Parts: sequence; structure tokens; C-alpha cells
Amino acid sequence: MGARKKISADERKEAQKTLYFAKLNGVPTSPRKMRLVADMIRGMEVNKALSVLKFSSKEASGRLEKLLKSAIANWETKTEQKADNANLYISSICVDSATMMKRLRTAPQGRGYRIRKRSNHVTLYVDSKITNDNQI
Repeated sequence: MGARKKISADERKEAQKTLYFAKLNGVPTSPRKMRLVADMIRGMEVNKALSVLKFSSKEASGRLEKLLKSAIANWETKTEQKADNANLYISSICVDSATMMKRLRTAPQGRGYRIRKRSNHVTLYVDSKITNDNQI
């Protein structure tokens, strides 16, 4: 690795230490379906978001619930505090497209129709709300 790349990689690693996130790669759900659930919880307080995901009928909500719990655990590990009294919220959630499996479905008269089985990557960032009376 060159010197410039090493310096920028070290800067990126230092910036990641102050962020609290969890990633879920290669989810076999279309990004469009996952974004519907992600939009429901974007910017919400963590406990409220967990209850929304728990009682949602969407299939993607179970995966996002597990991812949110992982992000909370990452926050607790890095800050060495409990999430119960921390006033956590979802600062950002990103759903990106991943690899697409391409398949053929048989069709009439010797033709074949293309099927695209989509998947996605989800990144969820958690942060604590800092109130003005706590600051000096």
C-alpha cells in the first residue's frame, strides 16, 4: 500500500471510531421492498423503531429489527454505556442495491423470459441526542 493510501485509510478508520453503525450485506430482498420499511423508521427514536418493526407485517422488518439491535449493541460496546437511558435515535439508514441473480423462465413458443432476483445492502447508523442542558 502506498503512503497516500495508508494515510487516507488511517483517517477513515479514525472517523469510523466515532460512528456507531451496523451493516447487512447481500439481503435476498429487493431494495425497493427494503426501502419501504427503512423509510418507516428513518429518524425515529430507537425503542419506538424496534416496536414498529416488531409489529410490522413486512418480511424485511424482521431483518431490520435484528440489524437495529446489532447497531445498539455496537453503540453500547464503543461507549460503554447502557442504551436504555441514552436517548438513541436512528441518524441515517441506507439501502443500496447489491448483486442480481439472473435466471430464465420458460415462455411459450420456445422463448425464455428473464427473471432478475435482486438483493441489497443495508447500513444503519445510530447516534445519541445531546440535549442543551447536558452541554457545558
